[in-house]
Amino acid sequence: MQPTSATGPGQPAFSRQQDRVDWVDYAKGICILLVVMMHSTLGVEKAAGETGWLGYVVEFSRPFRMPDFFLISGLFLGLVIDRPWLRYVDRKVVHFLYFYVLWLTIQFAFKAPGWMAEGLSPVELTGKYFLSFVEPFGTLWFIYMLPVFFLVTRLTKSLPWWSVLGFAALLEILPIHTGWLMVDEFAARYVYFLAGYLFAGRIFSLAAWVRENGRAAFALLAAWALTNALIVFAPVSAGTQQMLAISSYSQLPFVSLMLGGMGALAIICGSVLLSKFSWTGFLEYLGRNSIVVYLAFFLPMAVSRAILLKFAPFLDIGTVSALVTLAAAIGPVIFYWMIQWSGYGRFLFHRPAWAWIDRPTAPVATKARLHPAE
Repeated sequence: MQPTSATGPGQPAFSRQQDRVDWVDYAKGICILLVVMMHSTLGVEKAAGETGWLGYVVEFSRPFRMPDFFLISGLFLGLVIDRPWLRYVDRKVVHFLYFYVLWLTIQFAFKAPGWMAEGLSPVELTGKYFLSFVEPFGTLWFIYMLPVFFLVTRLTKSLPWWSVLGFAALLEILPIHTGWLMVDEFAARYVYFLAGYLFAGRIFSLAAWVRENGRAAFALLAAWALTNALIVFAPVSAGTQQMLAISSYSQLPFVSLMLGGMGALAIICGSVLLSKFSWTGFLEYLGRNSIVVYLAFFLPMAVSRAILLKFAPFLDIGTVSALVTLAAAIGPVIFYWMIQWSGYGRFLFHRPAWAWIDRPTAPVATKARLHPAE
């Protein structure tokens, strides 16, 4: 399963010397905004006990929101998958586990008082904390899952690529609902990560075609958006919901795989088109710093939600959700700027030297910019 060889399904359209690809950062920026929007909107609607107009955007993006994030995360794996094992594990496993453990502890520190007020004992809280090392905690499950995907792909790279991809697709199609997040999300998401790795060359070729054929690409995007909306929002009868255990036709086997793949490619196409306009540069910046937003958005999200629901009852729920999304996306960026300016707290977003098991030859550990795809 080696896409960088002549026998693989596609050649990567990039080199080790390239710095960054603009549309990749745009795609990450779109993805992190959709993730923040989902958590913000669902949190506001749950607290308020009603739904708002932004909920329709969340539902529209549900089929492709995480598939695209994982597909993008696998794009550059072909460049590093043959590294020595120690370096590979350091960059692709220890790197993410450091941030998971750190921010798991931070989130627990904020949430523990509330749980204790609800009646949880210190022993139960301790058990809940250590269980999070087996079962991913809250919003952090993405960076918990990435090392698993990196390891599985490395361990299976000698197998025929089509057999691994076929098995991954089968896992997505099967109704696997064990109740364990790791098992369920692995089954539902690995096929997209693997596709990003295997078909990186073709994905970059598609991006190049979109850049040269903007009008045709926009027409295809419009057709995709209409198709996705029709399937997501088509009414499902109560009997069908009960019989098939679905609330939308987008959750049907094969349909979910199709919408996930189509939506991921659509985000890539849209990212290429958006990268042509200077006023969309904020998306590129968010993409470059998506791990910063992903790790820290929970706090400004919770604070802004509480303030707006209490002191702005005149706003409709959709507008409140939008404002919470904005605060949750901007808050971590401002926090990151403060850290960069002051020099204090860099360990929150930059892995310190002691957390490396394969030390770089140059002191780059505190200078490298971090992002989910690396």
